[in-house]
Amino acid sequence: MKIDVTLDNNNFIPDKYAKFAPDQYRRNDTPIVNFPIKVDEAPEGTKSLAVVFIDYDSVPVAGFVWIHWLAANLPVADIPEDIANANVPYVPGTNSQYAEYRLDNPELTQSYTGPMPPDKTHDYTLKVFALDTALDLAAGYFLNDFRRAAKGHILDTASVDLPARSN
Repeated sequence: MKIDVTLDNNNFIPDKYAKFAPDQYRRNDTPIVNFPIKVDEAPEGTKSLAVVFIDYDSVPVAGFVWIHWLAANLPVADIPEDIANANVPYVPGTNSQYAEYRLDNPELTQSYTGPMPPDKTHDYTLKVFALDTALDLAAGYFLNDFRRAAKGHILDTASVDLPARSN
């Protein structure tokens, strides 16, 4: 399986999806519109896709690996921009907004939250999973719930590191 995300002319995640997103792409000062993902060559037998988007560079700043986006049971197709408003069925997982800010607001905690590196350029790891089934997950699942549910169902994965600028 292959995935592709278009970067800007400086090889960063485009501002629209990250720290410098215009107001219309933000909620509570957080970027909420995901970038599109081109997915090619999903293996035969793939019934759904899942996305995990995390920031390992956040550990020195936040004290833990920051989860920006979890999405499961996506159709086997390209993943569109602004999936929350794209009329595409999927099950959203819980991101690190929940843990960091104790927010009980699914619009922020169960959605894409764009990169906002505070200290330097961070490399964000996007991983797409091809699965042989739709997973038995409810909205708001956590990363470990996904890992347990996906065990034995992963046909293939594709991963890419995507840099986002801090200034």
